[in-house]
Amino acid sequence: MGKPKNDVLQGTLDLLILKTLGKGPMHGYGIASHIERSSDELLRVEEGSLYPALHRIEQTGWIRAEWKLSENGHRARFYRLTRSGLKQLLAEEERWQKLTQGVSKVLRFA
Repeated sequence: MGKPKNDVLQGTLDLLILKTLGKGPMHGYGIASHIERSSDELLRVEEGSLYPALHRIEQTGWIRAEWKLSENGHRARFYRLTRSGLKQLLAEEERWQKLTQGVSKVLRFA
């Protein structure tokens, strides 16, 4: 039957993270900032959601993390997309397009 609600929301966050990392390696704060800026401040990803999502996505093998120095000289975990993560990103983008088309149709004709 479809995914439960929390899986849809979790899947959306995963998509945003994977899309962001498609631009190149970033640390958690950079990922959250990019999502916020790119959405014209409409989307905000809190640490309590971001880091568990990064850990979960890392466990799937879609991203890898390594410790590096950030632009301000602090050690931070930088995340990067893996080859399987890129495949997942493409699949999730296609799924998102279909989902938003379906929602648009319902809103237009309901």
